[in-house]
Amino acid sequence: MKKIILTLVFISLLSSCDKDYLNEPKPTSTVNSEVIFNSRDGADAFMSGILRRSRSQFTSVDSGGLYSMYFARVNKGNDLVLGQMWYLFDYANDNREPTYRRTKFSWEYPYYMINQLNIFIKGVKESKSLSQKDADESLGQAYAMRAFHYFQLALEFQHAFNYDPTLPAPPIYDEPAKEGKPMSTMKELYDFIVADLTQAVALTPETRINKSYVDKSVANGILARVYQTMDNWSGAETAAANAQNGYSLNAAEYGNGFDDMSSSEWMWAMPQTSDQSNYYYIAPHAFTDNVNDGYGLAFWNTDFVNLFSETDVRNTFFDIYGVGDSPVYYARASSKFTFSFTSDIPIMRSAEMLLIEAEAKARLGNDTAAANLLYELQSDRDPNAVASGNTGNALIEEILVERRKELYGEIGVEWFDAKRLRRGITRTGNHRVKDPASLTADDKKFFLKIPQVEIDANENIDDSVNSNR
Repeated sequence: MKKIILTLVFISLLSSCDKDYLNEPKPTSTVNSEVIFNSRDGADAFMSGILRRSRSQFTSVDSGGLYSMYFARVNKGNDLVLGQMWYLFDYANDNREPTYRRTKFSWEYPYYMINQLNIFIKGVKESKSLSQKDADESLGQAYAMRAFHYFQLALEFQHAFNYDPTLPAPPIYDEPAKEGKPMSTMKELYDFIVADLTQAVALTPETRINKSYVDKSVANGILARVYQTMDNWSGAETAAANAQNGYSLNAAEYGNGFDDMSSSEWMWAMPQTSDQSNYYYIAPHAFTDNVNDGYGLAFWNTDFVNLFSETDVRNTFFDIYGVGDSPVYYARASSKFTFSFTSDIPIMRSAEMLLIEAEAKARLGNDTAAANLLYELQSDRDPNAVASGNTGNALIEEILVERRKELYGEIGVEWFDAKRLRRGITRTGNHRVKDPASLTADDKKFFLKIPQVEIDANENIDDSVNSNR
């Protein structure tokens, strides 16, 4: 009989270091759930261990944690140009077969996190010691994170939601895994994600230990992204507006290296310290910083660079090798991300939420409010910005370009938008790999095949699952 591959190792494996982490509760190293969940401190320690795993070295340099999923998506687009070494197959959009490391990691990592969160949820629900307030706040964080990781699976292993909601999607586990489950459908998976996030928004506290934890703003931010993907524009508008409250725009942060989670715009982040660092795994910093001691393997498409005005603070590009207008792939580097072993990694920022709200308003026909929001961001980034006066589809396209300009290198926004909007990505400019890596609308290369190790281990999934992928 097949055995499920989902990792059932308890939270002790999350605690590879016995030092406190940024004054967080010390991750637990015991399997005694009665001890762990008899206090809020114990529950927080368990959550600390889960969070530490999300920013740790999972397998290899290009499959280390959430940040490597994001950076793989960045590499699949047109804005970044990869030189050599890590992420090369992602850059070529040729990394989706069932035995490949990218495919295996993109399945096993979210499910590992989901299983730990299910253990956490079960422990909190069964606790006889936690107060209702402590239990609710703990569950809110866990529901948000579980939904977040299921959302990554939905993005990675099927077409866009609005392509066909009846298509098979990754299995749903709402409790610690004991045996493999069959594939779900996209509708079932998104219904589960929205239900988790609805609970999270209701329960998650407005305060937290630090920005690596989920609070109500982050829960709303995840919901805004999900609703954006589902074309639920009224839901996206409300969630995005609620998410960005309290996180003011600050253009000056673009000159600080994007490596400090205390920045006023950062809502959610993965922190690093010198004694608990991912070292050279850190993406995007180790790959896009061509000056400091990282890999320095990534450069930028000159067509993308030309979208920025000279006075835009986000124009961090420079001619590092003095090649002028030469079409070589290394023509433009960027100083946006500064690499060190203590570089914090952004997961969510308020500027993204502002742009989601603006897009939602535009798609709902409220062009004036959408344009005002867009100009609020543009004028903060560029003192010489002038409102375009665009309306309708032209305004929506302007917002989409602004998303690329604002979020480049961070979360794979170009790939994310092309997939959800069912558009292609055409390679242009000074790319090393152009036509072979371009993506057509609804291209199967936007998603991965189901890993062979899962097919071999789960008796409810067989080889036919990849027959139309």
